[in-house]
Amino acid sequence: MCFFLFFKVYFLFFSYSGIKAQEFVDYDPNLLDDPQWPCGKHKRVLVFQSYMTTVIEYVKPSDLKRDMNETFGEKFPHVRLTLSKIRSLKREIRKLAQEDCGYEEPTVAMAFVYFEKLALLSKINKQNRRLCAGACILLAAKIGSDLKRPEVKNLIDRLEEKLRLNRKELLAIEFPVFVALEFELHLPHHVIQPHYRRLLLNS
Repeated sequence: MCFFLFFKVYFLFFSYSGIKAQEFVDYDPNLLDDPQWPCGKHKRVLVFQSYMTTVIEYVKPSDLKRDMNETFGEKFPHVRLTLSKIRSLKREIRKLAQEDCGYEEPTVAMAFVYFEKLALLSKINKQNRRLCAGACILLAAKIGSDLKRPEVKNLIDRLEEKLRLNRKELLAIEFPVFVALEFELHLPHHVIQPHYRRLLLNS
C-alpha cells in the first residue's frame, strides 16, 4: 500500500513539470521577490537632473492584485501558481517554521529557496502546493537544524496539523522533492542571504 502511494505521488509530482531539471538555469533569489511586483503598471518613474523618484497611483487592492498576477503570469508562464498564492504560501511557511516550531531565519530562508526552485521548475500546482511547502520545511529543518528522530516526528506532527496534510502523502513526496532539487540541499551563502535579509526586515 505504501509503495503504491509513493508511486502515485511520485508520478503526479513529476508529470506536472513544464521544463526539465537540466533546463533550469542558475537560481536567482531576487527573481520572484522582485520589489517592483506590487506596483506593476501603476508605477511611474520620474527622472530629474539630480535625482529620480517613483510615484505609485492609487488603485484598489483587488485591481492591484489582479494586475500583479497577470503581469507575473506573462513573465513566468511555466509557473503554475499566481504570485499572490506563492507569497501566501511563503507566509505560511514562515509562520509554521519560525513562530510555531521555533526555527531560525536561515532555516526559513532555505525552505523559501527550495519552494521557489520547485515553483520555477513547474513542480508546484494548486493541488500539491501544501504538500510541497511541508516537504520544503521538513528538508530545510533536517539540513539546517540537525534534527534527531523525536524532533523529526514532532515536526511532521506540526506539519500535518497546521497545513492539514496527509502524513503518508507528505512522507511520500519528500523524496521526489529531493530529486527535483537535484539533491542540492546545502545552499551557498549568496542564495540564502537575500531571503534572510528580507526575513529580518519583516520581523
